[in-house]
Parts: sequence; C-alpha cells; structure tokens
Amino acid sequence: MVGLLLAPAVRAQSEASCPVALPTDPKMKPFIDALMTRMTLEEKIGQLNLAATGFDVTGPVVNKDVRGSISQGRMGALLNPNTYAATHELQALALKTRLKIPLIFGYDVIHGYRTMFPMPLGLAATWDLSAIEQSARIAAEEAAAAGINWVYSPMVDIGRDPRWGRVVEGTGEDPYLGSRIAEAMVRGYQGPDNDMTKPARVMACLKHFALYGASEAGRDYNTTDMSRQRMFNEYLLPYQAAINAGVGSVMSSFNDINGRPATANRWLLTDLLRTQWGFQGFVATDYDAINELMAHGLGDEQQVTTLALKAGVDMDMVDEMFPKHLPGLLQSGRVTQAEIDQACRRVLEGKYRLGLFQDPYRGTSQKRATTTALKPEFLAASRDLARRSLVLLKNDKQTLPLKKSGTIALIGPLAQSQRDLIGSWSAAGDWKKAVSLEQGLRNVAGPAVKITYAKGTNLTDDRRLFEQLNSSGGQLTFDPRSAEEMIREAVQVAQQADIIVAAVGESAGMTGEATSRADLGLPGQQLALLKALKATGKPLVLVLMNGRPLTLSWEDQNADAILETWFAGSQGGSAIADVLFGAYNPAGKITMTFPRVLGQVPIYYNYKNTGRPALGDANDKYKSSYLDVPNSPLYPFGYGLSYTTFEYGKPELSTTTLKSGQGLELRVSVRNTGGYDGEEVAQLYLRDIVGSSTRPVKELKGFQKVLLKRGESQTLTFRLSPQDLKFYNDDLQFVAEPGAFQVFVGGNSRDVQHAAFTLE
Repeated sequence: MVGLLLAPAVRAQSEASCPVALPTDPKMKPFIDALMTRMTLEEKIGQLNLAATGFDVTGPVVNKDVRGSISQGRMGALLNPNTYAATHELQALALKTRLKIPLIFGYDVIHGYRTMFPMPLGLAATWDLSAIEQSARIAAEEAAAAGINWVYSPMVDIGRDPRWGRVVEGTGEDPYLGSRIAEAMVRGYQGPDNDMTKPARVMACLKHFALYGASEAGRDYNTTDMSRQRMFNEYLLPYQAAINAGVGSVMSSFNDINGRPATANRWLLTDLLRTQWGFQGFVATDYDAINELMAHGLGDEQQVTTLALKAGVDMDMVDEMFPKHLPGLLQSGRVTQAEIDQACRRVLEGKYRLGLFQDPYRGTSQKRATTTALKPEFLAASRDLARRSLVLLKNDKQTLPLKKSGTIALIGPLAQSQRDLIGSWSAAGDWKKAVSLEQGLRNVAGPAVKITYAKGTNLTDDRRLFEQLNSSGGQLTFDPRSAEEMIREAVQVAQQADIIVAAVGESAGMTGEATSRADLGLPGQQLALLKALKATGKPLVLVLMNGRPLTLSWEDQNADAILETWFAGSQGGSAIADVLFGAYNPAGKITMTFPRVLGQVPIYYNYKNTGRPALGDANDKYKSSYLDVPNSPLYPFGYGLSYTTFEYGKPELSTTTLKSGQGLELRVSVRNTGGYDGEEVAQLYLRDIVGSSTRPVKELKGFQKVLLKRGESQTLTFRLSPQDLKFYNDDLQFVAEPGAFQVFVGGNSRDVQHAAFTLE
C-alpha cells in the first residue's frame, strides 16, 4: 500500500545559525585576481550581462545578436539554451574570445528538467524531505547533462494568498516547513557538500528575494508593505535557511518593498543578505527588472542602473542596462570602478565554483545528454513522488479506494489532458510523454473494469481566456457544442456507470507567473457539470488538478470523495490511478489553507489573536468574525486524510518547567486504528502565551512522517530546543522570553492534543 521513502524526524534549526561556507579553494582568489588584471572595462561589464535566447515564458526576448555579444566577450551568462547542441555551440563561441571566459547557462528548472515531478506546492504536500531532495538531484543530473549549470530554484516565497498564481511554485504558507524544504532543494541541486564542480550538479538560484509572496491583493508584481518584525519572524526565514545551506546565487524579486523595489534595495541585497547573513554568492535580477525600476518611479535608465549596482546586483537579466550604461556612469563618477570590479568578481567566483574554468563543458556529451534524460529510474521516482503528493480531502463511506470491477464514468475537461499533468514551469518537459489520468486508470484498473468517458464541459467558456492560455502553450481544445449538450452527454454516460470520477480544476496555464485569479472557484461550467452529475445519484469522486487552494464548499458538501492531485508530473496519471485503486494509501498533507469562500483570503493557520477573538458563539457580535461564514477554513494547514485512521494519545513532556538554555522532549503515541497500513505526518506546534510582542496562536516547530501497519502503535519523540522558543522582538533581537507555553501535536494544525510548560 505504501512506498519506502520516509521523511526523517525534523526539528527547527536556528534562524541565527551561521551559513554553510561554500567549498574553499585557495587557488580561487589568486586565479581571479590574475584574470581581472587582464580584463578590460568592457569585458568586466560583460560578465554582468545575462541575456536570453530563444523562446522565453516570462516575457518577450529582447536581446539581439547574442552570438555577436558572446564573440566580443560582452556576455557572462545566457538564459534558455536547453539542449546539449545549443550549450556546446555557444560555449565553444565563448572559448574563442580573447580571455576564453566560459559562460554560465541558466534555465527555469523548477520541478524537474526532462522528468517532471509534481509542482512544488505538491512536492511540499509530501512532507518528505528526502524525496524532495531526490527530485532536485534528478533534475540537476538531467539539466547538467544538457549543459545547463544554473537553475532558478528553489522558490521559497511564503504564500498566504491563493489568488497569486505563483503559489504553485512555492511550498505554501509556513516558514518552518518552507525553510526545511529550501535546505533540501539546495542539497539536491548542489550536493550535500556544495561541491558544484561535480558534473551531475548545478548551482541553485534562490528566489525571489524578497517578500514576493506578500504582494497586495494576490496580484503578481504588486507592492509589498510590512514591518521588519513580521519580515524576520514570518517571511524571511526560508530565504535565510537557503543561504545557511550554501545556495550559490540569489535572484532579486520584482516587488516594491516598503517604498524601495527589491532590485534597488541596498538594505535587502547588501546590509541584510551579505553583511548580516554572510551570503557568499552572486545576485542576479529577475527578468528585465532594472528596466522596470523606471515604471516604479525611480528615475531614468542611468539612475535605475546606478541604483541597482549600488544596491548589490551583480548580474543584469535581459534588459542590458549594465553594458549600456555602466561605462558612461563610471566616466561621470556616478558609479566606481570598485563597484564594477566587485560585481565582476562575484560572477567569476560563481563560474570557478562551478568548475567552468577547469572544464567549460563539465564533461557533457550528446551521449550523456541522451542517456541521462528520462531514465526508467527517474520516471519511477516521479511516479513515487506524485503518489506521495496527493492529498485525500474527503472520503465518505469509504468511497475510495475504487474496486477493480464494474464501470467507471471518467468525466471532465482534464481527464484526457497530458499537457496539464506536467504543470506550469515545465519548459523542457515533453507533455506528449506524460501519462494522462485516463491512460493511468486504464493502466492500473485491470481487465475487469470498464472505463467510459465524456468531456462534460470545456475548461473555460471564456474564449478570450481560452486563446490566451493556448498562446502560451496551453494545448487546450475547445468543444464547440453548447454547455447544455456537453453536460447532457456526460449525464448519460454517468447513468450507465457504477461510479463517477470527475477530473476538474484549472489548466496548468492558469497557474504560475502572471496568473493571478480574482475568483477561486472552478472555472467555466465545471460546477454546473458536477451538480448535474450529483443529481444522477451515482457516487461522485472528484480528482482535482490545480495549482492553488480553491473554494470548494459545494464540492465538499456534495462529493463523496475528493482527491487533490495538483499537477502531478510526467507519471501523474499512473500515480493518481495508484491512489484511486488503493495500490498506494494517500498520505499527503496540504501546506496552504483552503478557504471556504474568497472573502476569507488571506487565510492561514499561524494568525495572531485580536483583542476580541471569535470563540464560536454566533450571537456574540462584537468579535473579530464574519456575519455570513465562520472564520475557520474549509481545510486547515497540514490537513489530509488516509484510507486508514490514526489516533493520538495525550502528549507527555519530560519537564513542565524549563530553565533557560535547556530543552525538553515530548512523547506521544500514534496508533493506526483503521484497516490499512498507512503513513501519517505527525505535526508539532508551539504557542508562546505571553510575549513582549503578540505571538501567533500556533507555529509549526517539527514533524515526523511514520509508517504504521494496521493496528500498530508507535511512540514518537519530539525535541524542543531553546532556539525553538525564540522570536524577533520589537528591537529585532532574537530572544526566548520567560513565561507560559503550549505545545500541540496532531495530524493537522486544527485537530491536536496539547500540553503546557513554563520557561523560567
């Protein structure tokens, strides 16, 4: 019923811990010193230039004569070449220049390169750090074999507003879990020792620095405004965890932060990132970000170029402001030679750490590229991770798992889709090789199951949106029949079946960058389709494909079972079928809260109480609550069901009085009380009851994923250290304050057992 990989017990690491030093080579500094003495000003500025070639999903490619710039030594890195032939040809061109300085090749390897894994929000739902690290390691091996040596991942922005399309690219709303996943991803890409010279490794690029997930109204690229205290306690922690893990590079974010856009924010990119956190790598902008500082209102081209360099930007992506303006700015005295040299040195150090000066091709060959991509063991890992990422949201009367007999009506606009299975940010993935849900069901069901199909509805009836999605590679097909005719056909198919499996949700193109949605319901006529299917009286199983929490109140009340599958990757259809038929017992847990209605957004578990907290009495009007819906979410953070059930005992503490500098242990028994073997993610939360600053009602501080056979009981031990009790106070001091604490443990953030202790 379950796989073999299990996440280890995880507990907090101090936010104040020292960063992991990148490997030290005593030859690096003298090598770069000697190289820079030979470089002209134009060659130094060229190293700061990151151009794009070919198709790009993030904006129009504006760079002209890329090969000419390479040949003249006016380019340090290139975005988008994604085949061995392309990277080899362009690197050979760079090695014909006067100083033969190799190029870095960057690419959006977000959740796999050729073998596609679940979208990061789905990966996070596994709560399985070893499996997540494995996905990054496989992606690195495939990308490196094609000559790519720099990947724009991990994306660790905290996401609490599901209207923002880029929540699909992150790990959810929690800083603790996000931090642990950030570390795992960096290890996967760069190796546990951060030795990036090894041929199957790549340099990771942490993004988006910083606070991008807090953009107002969930609208991409929008303004962020928050206190420094909230930054340090909630939003900055995953970035710092990646820095502490030794990430080799950082990408600045698009958003304005308290009046200063990130790309021009010296406090962010220099004072915090380098001076306070000790970051050793280089900083690149996001796509066209220096040019876009003008639209923010920071001045003309010369002014924004000056601001970006002085803020701490080392590499300019696409807009070529550095090569265009730095020579003149140096001559006029607005920037200094030392500032240009510093940025150039950081880029050259990145190349040295990648081993490019020793082997510019990093051992690539056409044979290696061909034999590495889509290895059978990689596809098997993709299927395994996809199964782990699925979250069972509802399962009334044991509707699931499905029986391997009878007739299944497979209905919905996503039932046959291959393109949507691999999700957004899948530029090098071949959707034609992905396993659709229909094919997965046929592969797994066996000969005694008859599967019938009807589309039921188009994904959207908005022709403008439909064309927009297809213009970005959506591969959607529009059925010209009326909605009534399509639903009528689906009902007829459903009436002849024993059970309905409805594949509904979003297109992959509705998630990712520039895909904010103001409505979080199922698009188009999908809800009308579900209501018609419900009226047949047949058991109704929803298979959701989506990149964000949706509002599913009607669906939760009326469907018999709901399986959240995100966008599950190359082997997604087979993985979903494995779970539907019980070959794998679902164990995923959501990492973003699902609201009941849009008006609750933003909604997250680790909120702070008001002076008038709602306590559940609807007649107690003057509380912080809504008139029309409860404050509580539809599905809380950490929630996910299983085909079996788990029972938690009362937690026991090693002490109820903790002295400063001491830690404590919490022991809790977890018993599998159902009829299947299964995995459970036991979650540990903490609350500081009284503080000098207000504190959240709960904060995740640890988790353990355990496999329990049916009837088996196991006692889990969690350890809380003094660091777990600390927070940043009003003066941004990282402190643990004496007083009362509560500790909670359970299968999600809502359904918990608790105990209490005091810090003296």
